[in-house]
Amino acid sequence: MSRIGLLPIAIPPGTEVKIAASEVVVRGKKGELRRRFHPDMSIALKDGCLIVSRPSNNKIHRALHGLTRSLLANMVTGVSEGFEKVLEISGVGYKAQKTGDKLLLQVGYANTIEFSPPAGIGIAVEGANRIRVTGIDKQQVGETAARIRAVRPADPYKGKGVKYSDEELHLKPGKSGKVGKR
Repeated sequence: MSRIGLLPIAIPPGTEVKIAASEVVVRGKKGELRRRFHPDMSIALKDGCLIVSRPSNNKIHRALHGLTRSLLANMVTGVSEGFEKVLEISGVGYKAQKTGDKLLLQVGYANTIEFSPPAGIGIAVEGANRIRVTGIDKQQVGETAARIRAVRPADPYKGKGVKYSDEELHLKPGKSGKVGKR
């Protein structure tokens, strides 16, 4: 029995949900999200809560039950509160700046890396070393943050590069001894 799939999703005030066959449209103060779900999953709106149910106890239906509920919960949270990821840049001479809608990264390469965010994603630079990625679609926010981090992932020896703010780096020790002379 899916414990996640059984939980009802409370709809906050100011959020509107429309269900048409297997497509769900969620509107809130931050925007609108629409998604098509598997036709076997039934989604119902009862007493201000979304409830997901499955037709049988098959393995595929059990997997889809929790997935559908999680995706719906992320849609409701996204249009009402939004999502954000914070990245930190560390290293001598490493910095980020925003010009127009583009993000410019100077992270140890000869050229400045130019990054254009997809539609619906906001990027803010705080100081010279913190980047805040915001949006209503959790998947898009995470993917954009991962693409920025992939420009120069944090080095395991010195810690230089781009990392998530909540990511813990375990720095490796360098070479402990030199090879003797022959």
